[in-house]
Amino acid sequence: MNPEEFETALAKKGIILNERQLEQYQIYYDYLIEINQVMDLTNIVEKNEVYLKHFFDSLTLAWAYPNLQTQALKLVDVGAGAGFPSLPLKIAFPQLNIVIVDSLQKRINFLNQLIEKLELDGVQAIHQRAEIFGAKNASTRATFDVATARALKAMPMLVEMTLPLVKQGGVLLAMKGSRASEELRAASEAIPTVGGAVEAQIDVDLPNGDARKIVVIKKIKNTPAKYPRKFSDIKNKTL
Repeated sequence: MNPEEFETALAKKGIILNERQLEQYQIYYDYLIEINQVMDLTNIVEKNEVYLKHFFDSLTLAWAYPNLQTQALKLVDVGAGAGFPSLPLKIAFPQLNIVIVDSLQKRINFLNQLIEKLELDGVQAIHQRAEIFGAKNASTRATFDVATARALKAMPMLVEMTLPLVKQGGVLLAMKGSRASEELRAASEAIPTVGGAVEAQIDVDLPNGDARKIVVIKKIKNTPAKYPRKFSDIKNKTL
């Protein structure tokens, strides 16, 4: 998917990008590749692949959850790495308020430099572990409309580390593949334990035929104060 195909595919979804936004995606790509030469940010480096598997894939959240396109939602991206999916969303929908949380300082440094190059307002990159960021005494707990995390794979771990950050009525948007149903079964106890309920599973196939499923988990009640637990417990003693 080259930049022209990227623009056309989004237009078919009703997402019209202006020249500045298209320029921002190009700046994003150029800087990602530049820094990736000295820092392991992504294994996907060919331009068409980045536009498809990073930029376009990130934006699938916007038609799985259309409020992202029009509302000034507060979104937290946990373990964002090189900024996916939150920064491609921010470029397309500048009204969003984005907080990116990552445990590695050098990734936060990259993201802050990228945010500056893209001239984005309403974006904050924070060096912190997600389970600490969402701890019971944190001012960030239960304050976000939307949470997402593309890097965290195990659904029980994902919900425990993200749902405490979401306020009641908000959602977790989990980006999954063909094993989404299997992962949901594994998280059948974890999701209600931390205050969530599965609202929808939405298929959003990529133009190359790759299958993607967005699992929408709604926050229906407050997360008990003991969650999230220490990372070692989250990892080794899943709910």
